[in-house]
Amino acid sequence: MLLAVSLGWAVLQMGRFLLSPLLPAIISDLGITEATAGLTLAAFQGVYALTQYPGGEYSDNWNRTTLILPGLAILVVGFLLFGVATSLAIFVVAAVVVGLGKGLFAIPSRALVSDLFTARRGRALGIYAAGTDVGGLLASGIAVLALTYATWRTPFLPVAVILAVVTVLYAVWTRETFRVGSSSLDAVSTVRRLVASSEQRGTLLAFSLFYFMVGGFINFFPTYLARAHEFSDGQASATFAVVFLVGLAVKPLAGGLGDRYSRRSIAVGGLLLAAVALAGLTLATSTVGLLAATVVAAAGYKTGFPLADAIIMDDAPADGMGADLGAARALFLGANALGPAYVGVVVTYASYAYAFGGLVVCLLVAAMLLLRG
Repeated sequence: MLLAVSLGWAVLQMGRFLLSPLLPAIISDLGITEATAGLTLAAFQGVYALTQYPGGEYSDNWNRTTLILPGLAILVVGFLLFGVATSLAIFVVAAVVVGLGKGLFAIPSRALVSDLFTARRGRALGIYAAGTDVGGLLASGIAVLALTYATWRTPFLPVAVILAVVTVLYAVWTRETFRVGSSSLDAVSTVRRLVASSEQRGTLLAFSLFYFMVGGFINFFPTYLARAHEFSDGQASATFAVVFLVGLAVKPLAGGLGDRYSRRSIAVGGLLLAAVALAGLTLATSTVGLLAATVVAAAGYKTGFPLADAIIMDDAPADGMGADLGAARALFLGANALGPAYVGVVVTYASYAYAFGGLVVCLLVAAMLLLRG
């Protein structure tokens, strides 16, 4: 099951992260601005965020498979739409559909991993989360090929086909049958558990700021390199790939260290490291300096993903793990959805230096909040 859901996560993330290196071509082809592109990505993230809590609670009350399989099927449809998008309207619909499918898949799959690995929860979640970086690495290379030999739409069709195969594999491998129960949601009890103490409230705010920073940075990083530093499409995609290569190594390591030591302390260290490196990105003028700052920034912020999930699930009751994680991630991803809109608007009317400077402040405040907890 770890293999099945990690494979599904890696493939859907490959499709999702194709959007970042292809964004300059998409903006040019569809005749839109960075602000419009950022708002479209915000819509994708917004739908993804809104689906987190119901997906988590229904996976507790029904079962994990009942949410995972429909989520995968909807993702197939969404990526097919990206592959045929010839107008802004179709592009927006594709983004919304993919956000819905990803939301239905994300929490039940994480909860399944947590169900199966209790003593090594951090490491298992680190392996699962590394699927993001596998997908990002593949997306970086595929984007270069698409821009060189085809169009920005071309790679989304194979993503849909591969996800269809993953859907079939999961259906064959799972031991759970479909089970639909009550459709009611006990959101009040879930929220009360999440905000029961000042420490928990600080944790929620800290990781919301962290996810806001990630949404703003990762969606516009290749475009930043192309526009602010005149990187070619190949150079920007290769540098973008470095972020995921670092994350592939860092996430399982951070998760494993979190199992042995303080998850909060490791997260704080990562946030501070990322803040320093992100500031360095805005000041670097050479290719070597940009690459070094990219490596350090990735090493810093990639530690946060498995640790955030594990911290929330450590405090959750066994029968409410999906609901608590879903509600918390709905908050995190709501903040994440605002990130690209913020960067797109600030870049359109000011500069990348101002946009990334605001993200540095978010990281510093998040580290302070976790330290206080």
